[in-house]
Formats: sequence, structure tokens, C-alpha cells
Amino acid sequence: MTESTSSTLEGRRTLVTGGTGVVGGWLVHRLLDLQAEVIALIRDEPAQAEIFRSGDIDRISRVRGDLGDHHLLERVIGDYEVEVVFHLAAQSQVGSAELGPLETLESNVRGTYNVLEGARRQAKPPAIVVASSDKAYGASTSLPYTEAHPLAGRGIYEASKSAADLITTAYATSFGLPVAIARCGNIYGGGDLNWDRIVPGTIRALLGGERPVLRSDGRPRRDYLYVQDAVTAYLRLAEGVLAGDVVGEAFNFGHNQPISVIEIVDELRRILGRKDLEPVIKGGASGEIPDQYLDASKAATRLGWSPQFGLTAGLTETIAWYRDLLAR
Repeated sequence: MTESTSSTLEGRRTLVTGGTGVVGGWLVHRLLDLQAEVIALIRDEPAQAEIFRSGDIDRISRVRGDLGDHHLLERVIGDYEVEVVFHLAAQSQVGSAELGPLETLESNVRGTYNVLEGARRQAKPPAIVVASSDKAYGASTSLPYTEAHPLAGRGIYEASKSAADLITTAYATSFGLPVAIARCGNIYGGGDLNWDRIVPGTIRALLGGERPVLRSDGRPRRDYLYVQDAVTAYLRLAEGVLAGDVVGEAFNFGHNQPISVIEIVDELRRILGRKDLEPVIKGGASGEIPDQYLDASKAATRLGWSPQFGLTAGLTETIAWYRDLLAR
């Protein structure tokens, strides 16, 4: 079961960027359940993405385009009279960021300010939720992160998230744009088609009777958040922006419970009954922050949000999604 949300979004004209991603697909589904009118900016159409597999793509208005086209973004927000924007689209992989820094900066930084500027230029700007990440904080010896931590990303991916967050805050401060920032831990769940990530990659390997491969030494610790809890977080934050209670603020969403990569793999092996498949540990991952986890007490106090899925429950639902996908 997922946390219920109020009917604040019912009937609202809502734009989602990144609707083909792991969070975007489930967010669109929940918005449709809430009877919101959904518009999605779509660049590619991966057939296995949740928004297509569920059939939700046929229940929404889709606009083909790219975050780099600021004229398109301004037109879509205006023509559809958008009331709420969930900006989720981004280049979201650390390794890809190191290989393609320009594409990462174009997507994560330029893409964000194009959305914000498109909204700012409306007679009545929509409420906006910008999906950020704990990576925006960069490495720190003082954990868990609170929202008071400085934004100190050093690597390309981290810096792109730090920059996008600072720009978002600037639009709220300089122009009064009704926007808030969601900083989540590592989100996992059905619909993630990036097989290099530890959860989908390990599930695919185990279901196929193969040993999972770890790029790292297995020791990095992260705050893993199930996708349905992340969706609820975005919805709660949007409601707060619409109410005018959280404009210009950032919120952490996580468990405040660091889990190592090897612990994730071991739990997946246990659930699937494949303890015989020992992981292959390469230990060669670079550019990764050793430890990251979040203090989400502000979200609990101000938004009434807390995660509803423990690790085992979240991974069990995730396995079911991939089992169905890979059986086809």
C-alpha cells in the first residue's frame, strides 16, 4: 500500500518531464489515479518503460520534445495552461556523466533553467517540483545530510545537481517562482531500465541464473528509497507548493538508514533463493561518494511524509516487476 494524498491535485493540469523514467512512470500513474490532467514531455519512447507497459501513455497528452528547447517548454506550459510541473527529466547516472559531461550539463543544468524560465514567463506561473538528489550535497564527513548542508558537488554529476538546485533557489528568491526541491536518496523500483544500476542489474542476473557483477568493492553505502515512496514525496511536496507553505525550500526524502551495495545484493539473493550465486566484485568504480544518507525529519514534520516501504518489501515488489518483464 502507498500513502494516500489529498485531492489537491484532482483536475489539475500537470506537466511531467521524464515520464519514461523509473519515477516518472509511477508518478503519472498516481496522478491519473488522482484524476489530474497529465501532459508529458517525451523525448524517446522505450517500449519497456512503465508508462508504455501500463497503457498510461494513452490516457495522457504527450508532447514530443527536448529540455533544450526553451521555446517549446514555454509554449507547452502556456498552451496547456499548466498548473503544476514535476521536473524529473535528467541524466541520472554518475558513470555516464563522467563519459559525457557536456550532455549531462545540458540536461541537468540547462534543462532545469529552461523549465523554470518557461514557467516564469507565464502570467500565472505553475507550482513546480524539481527532482534533485542527495548527490547535490557532494561528499561529507558529517552525515546524515540535512537541508542545511552546503551544496558542494565536485564530480560532474554532483556539480550538475548542485548547480541546478542553486539556480532553482535563485528563481524562487529573485522572481517568487513557486518552486520547491526534492532531494531523494537512491531510488529503486520496477521500471528502471538502466541495467548498470545495482538493483535492476542484480535482479536480471539472478533471474537468469548468473552471478551479479559489482563495479565497486561493495562497500559504498546509500539511502535506498522505493519508487512508490519517492512518488508520494513528490506529490506531498507539490501540495505544499500549491498551498504556498514551502516555496523556495528543499526537502530530503530517505530512510536515514545507510545500506551498503553488498547488503543490497545479499538481500536480493536471499529473497530470490539464489545464495549460491556469489557476486563478482570488480572494485573499479570511480567518481563515487563512499557514504551518503539523508535526514528526512523536515519532510516528516512539514509534509507529513515518511517512507512506507522497508527494504525487503520494496525489493520484493521490484523483483515481481522485473520477473514479469523478463518473462515476456
